[in-house]
Amino acid sequence: MSSPSREIVLGNIRKALHGNPAPMPFPEADKQTNFFVHEDISAEEKFAAEFNKLGGKFVYCASEQEMIQQLQALSDTMKWKQMHVKDRFLSSLFVEHDLDFITSSQDMSDIEVGISLCECLVARTGSVILSAAGDYGRALPVYAPVHITIAFANQVVWDISDGIQLMRQKYPESLPSMISLTTGPSRTADIEKTLVVGVHGPKEVYVFLVDAQWRPNTKE
Repeated sequence: MSSPSREIVLGNIRKALHGNPAPMPFPEADKQTNFFVHEDISAEEKFAAEFNKLGGKFVYCASEQEMIQQLQALSDTMKWKQMHVKDRFLSSLFVEHDLDFITSSQDMSDIEVGISLCECLVARTGSVILSAAGDYGRALPVYAPVHITIAFANQVVWDISDGIQLMRQKYPESLPSMISLTTGPSRTADIEKTLVVGVHGPKEVYVFLVDAQWRPNTKE
């Protein structure tokens, strides 16, 4: 329980702050609409370049069919036995193409690879925005040692602010309870300033960008 003297002090502070608001140090900042230098490349190209710099692996797919073929080829090359998917859209798509290495089991104890959709891709930072509103939930994108994001051309935005605006349009009532900005594989240098990859999340991250429009309700 708060002491009366503490409440009196806090009340006095509130009154002082209310009566003497601090001026905004840089009022012109609110009027600035674009903080970045114009670039002569597309947002997709920018994302691919930044994502690769961070250690991610970018795969361009001209269509959903090519994405399936690329995914099959990658699975064969890496000799992955199972890939976990929770998204209804992806599950239906993979069933249509008879991908027998895909599983939607709730048991993730021996998970090798997780596949999910995303909210959007941020070009300038090479980041993937995920949220708790997705069918993939909170665990799949961070629990799997390898995570593959499937994204579509109309999900690529230039800046983080554009990504938040896109989500406000998608969730007009309220934003999801968790929004994460994933930028490259998980890494930390907390231990003796030695960079270690794959400590708090996936060690490898892929983005398959499909050159098509995202159609969220077609395969549910």
